[in-house]
Amino acid sequence: MNSPIRRVSAGCLLLVLALLVNVTYIQAFWADDLNSRQDNRRVIISEYARERGPILAADDTPIAISREVGGEFEYLREYPEGPLYAPVTGYYSYQYQRSAIERAQNDILAGDDDRLFVRRLIDLVTGEEPRGGAVKVTIDPDAQQAAYDGLGNFKGAVVAIDVRTGAILAMVSTPSYDPNPLASHSVSEQMEHWQELRDDEDRPDRNRAIAETLPPGSVFKLVTAAAALESGEYTADSVIPGPAEYDLPLSERTLPNQSGQACGSNNETTLTNALRISCNTAFAYLGEELGDEALRDQAQRFGFNAQPLTNNDMNAATSRFPDELDAPQTVLSAIGQYDVRATPLQIAMVSAAIANDGVLMEPYLVDELRAPDLVSTIEQTEPEEASRAISNDTARQLTEMMVDVVENGTGSNAQIPGMQVAGKTGTAQSSPDRPPYAWFTSFAPADEPRVAVAVVIEEAPDTARSDIGGGRLAAPIARAVMEAVLS
Repeated sequence: MNSPIRRVSAGCLLLVLALLVNVTYIQAFWADDLNSRQDNRRVIISEYARERGPILAADDTPIAISREVGGEFEYLREYPEGPLYAPVTGYYSYQYQRSAIERAQNDILAGDDDRLFVRRLIDLVTGEEPRGGAVKVTIDPDAQQAAYDGLGNFKGAVVAIDVRTGAILAMVSTPSYDPNPLASHSVSEQMEHWQELRDDEDRPDRNRAIAETLPPGSVFKLVTAAAALESGEYTADSVIPGPAEYDLPLSERTLPNQSGQACGSNNETTLTNALRISCNTAFAYLGEELGDEALRDQAQRFGFNAQPLTNNDMNAATSRFPDELDAPQTVLSAIGQYDVRATPLQIAMVSAAIANDGVLMEPYLVDELRAPDLVSTIEQTEPEEASRAISNDTARQLTEMMVDVVENGTGSNAQIPGMQVAGKTGTAQSSPDRPPYAWFTSFAPADEPRVAVAVVIEEAPDTARSDIGGGRLAAPIARAVMEAVLS
């Protein structure tokens, strides 16, 4: 063999070896990443050839199922309640991949989870058709329906939490959308519905309960009150300034009370009364006295500046208490304005921590993962403590103050006959060209709490701007949700 042929042969051999090394490397190290890519059509088509596992509500009601229809895509994904559970289930689409639980728990639902390997091996040997496992969520169907009906045509969201465990009992976002067209086997139908969602300025496919951060307004006064009580310098009966207007430090501007009047005689009020009537100037005073570090520390112990639901991979937004505030910014932040931002989930967490003797539990949405037989449990979520947000004594004082808000103050529309309810209203200003946000958060029963709720209404069609308030619009919705859980 002459020299040129030897060189060509050696080069070809090196190329073959390089190809073998590359293929081996991809199979050994890249296979999982490539298979998990949402745009991997080969994997998606193979998923449609097997029965995808159901998503179940807390009472085992199916809220996402797969039905055998034959054809190239053998199974069709269906959502029996459509918009009601869309923020929880998300969608499963050939064209647009997956969202929410369909995405976060895809490996279990598709039957690809490593914990199902033995089951897949048995199916291979016995010739059984492989199936996906089931995901049971914590959503209480009665609470979910009450929240959805209560919001009606409002733009807003509701979150309800089991205060003892952190389980999410309701998660509603309106306007909602129907995920069924996105799961259609017709690509044109999928594309048409997708474009409708993109063109809708209200973004109905956006989960406002966990993905939308808004100024919390006066519901944040719970955090400020907690910081004051935790400082040891104040009690529920402490007398603090509550003038009609508060002079912002380092500024010629003033901060008025919504009523335009002082909050008590001689421009003074108790901390309890300040919360009961939602006195801006009293909490502005507390903000300036406590300082931004104390407010930030308290907010963070309630869960601000940390992403919740990380174990469920639901893309929850991080509620924020800003850094490096000057004096006037601190004052505005103390009443939930300036750059303070919160999700409804975060505000529900604040109430839940107060209700749970000051202990904040990690919120979670997935209760149980089941094998394809839909009976055997693969994984059960165990409640986990997130932080000690406040002391037992502070929680007790705040509870009494919040009960006063509902029984004698701005939260009277949340009253439940024969039961004490603790709550706080909020009306947060956004911009002059849009109405304020109406908030309400609460828990019940106040003496033995079980459920905490947060409601936000971003827009209320056909409602006068002057009539938009947490006590008027949001409190009745929270009451209905609490009644649904407690009935």
